[in-house]
Amino acid sequence: MRLTKSTDLALRVVMRLAVLEGETPTTREVAAAVAAPYSHAAKVVTRLQHLGVVEARRGRGGGLGLTAAGRSASVGWLVRQLEGAGDVVGCEEDPPCPLRNACRLRAALRDAQEAFFASLDPIRVGELVTAPAGPVLLSLSARPND
Repeated sequence: MRLTKSTDLALRVVMRLAVLEGETPTTREVAAAVAAPYSHAAKVVTRLQHLGVVEARRGRGGGLGLTAAGRSASVGWLVRQLEGAGDVVGCEEDPPCPLRNACRLRAALRDAQEAFFASLDPIRVGELVTAPAGPVLLSLSARPND
């Protein structure tokens, strides 16, 4: 299974925030550190904020922070929320697949997708930043590059 670019970026954002305990970088700084366009990072941060994973404060002294719920969130739960409940294959797309009413592949792929998510369920966001990832995340430049 391949994650969308948006989910990939969201995971990088939460990892960056998880390693910066107590710091409140701006969206622009996080985007620069994870090598992503600011506009895409801003959309991802908004989605993470709606999920209760990230807290964003505006104005002087503002910035981003990972919530306690975000730090303890299951990576499987987070990926499910970001990816949505859609099928791996587009059986109902236009034109719909002629095999969709008798196909066993669709159910097998759905089971495989759930197994993928389930394998991520025991992992917590906070665990993603232990060594060796943590030191690398801390070394990333936070200079805005828009």
